[in-house]
Amino acid sequence: MRPGLFLFAALFLSLPLLGQRNAEAIAIMDKAFAGFERSQGIELLFETTSIDADGNAYPTETGKAYIKGDRFKLEMEAMHIWFDGETQWVFMKDANEVNISEPVGQEIAAVSPLALLGMYKNGYLLKAPVSKTVNNIPVYQIEMQPATGNKDFKRVTASINKKNYTVVQVVLTAVNGMQTQININRYNANYQFDDALFRFDKTAHPDAEIVDLR
Repeated sequence: MRPGLFLFAALFLSLPLLGQRNAEAIAIMDKAFAGFERSQGIELLFETTSIDADGNAYPTETGKAYIKGDRFKLEMEAMHIWFDGETQWVFMKDANEVNISEPVGQEIAAVSPLALLGMYKNGYLLKAPVSKTVNNIPVYQIEMQPATGNKDFKRVTASINKKNYTVVQVVLTAVNGMQTQININRYNANYQFDDALFRFDKTAHPDAEIVDLR
């Protein structure tokens, strides 16, 4: 995915109110995260658009995601990505090359829907949810900011469907000013995926060059 600190005095003065706001926002995010975590198979159609700090827009990308807990497979025009919970395979179509790695932390959050959604659990301050309409859907919109300056994103905004607590949109603002908007155009949690779906099958790409980065 291409992708401010609170002043101590302000934080201290608003602490009682901030605690109440956090509780409400966290309760909403907990419901959304639980839906991802417990499902045996979620299929998403998504669309991403990115704009850099200078206002330059990148081409819109569309794709499909298959998710089961912390496992996922992403299918995009230029590449496919598999992650089985430990190992990641990135197949770049033009180069006919597969890079194998074992991502950790923010590296996983850059591509994993579950890790991205779960970022609120670790080191982010959640603002009060705001009722809005996004893509013609009533949502709770929750803005998250890092509690410290050591995060890749300076702001994450999640829009959660009020009816079923599914994710409608996520907007990521990176520390370099790059903003990426991810729209979920279809969400279906009625699948039961075999774990093999989330591992690269070399027999399907016998001529691909393998680059092991582990």
